[in-house]
Amino acid sequence: MTPAINLAKQRSLDYRLHEYTHDSNAISFGLEAAEKLGVDVTQVFKTLVVLTDADVLAVAILPVHKTLNFKKMAKALSVNKILLCKKVQMADPKQVERSTGYVLGGVSPLGQKKRLATIIDDSAQAHLTIYVSGGRRGLEIELPPTQLATTLTARFASITDDSINDD
Repeated sequence: MTPAINLAKQRSLDYRLHEYTHDSNAISFGLEAAEKLGVDVTQVFKTLVVLTDADVLAVAILPVHKTLNFKKMAKALSVNKILLCKKVQMADPKQVERSTGYVLGGVSPLGQKKRLATIIDDSAQAHLTIYVSGGRRGLEIELPPTQLATTLTARFASITDDSINDD
């Protein structure tokens, strides 16, 4: 059991686990998950940890085929004064692992060691369920995006680059 699964059980979330054999040569963990599970990439979400210009970590949850837009993420964090920042950048991998308790490629938004401000890309709301990492490579948790948001005290906002092809 991972901390993500333990939290899903503890909160009685409507979730399903999906396992697959992770290929260590995979270029993208998220795209690999979508392919191996036979799920559309728009429904599989990756968890990224960013560092704000105020030296505070935050979490972005977005579709695996999209790119995080740093300006949109900073703006989303600043709305309602979640975190006051003008800029964000990707956090250092060691800092991510220390803060979340997960290794890269297996970072789950659920069960992180430290609760961080979290933004979920608003495209998640178009799905009844989405897939996020279950806390290790080769393990995904499928759950309703509203339950994920409630559990994480997250909010929805547009945080991806619009220029990426949605096919």
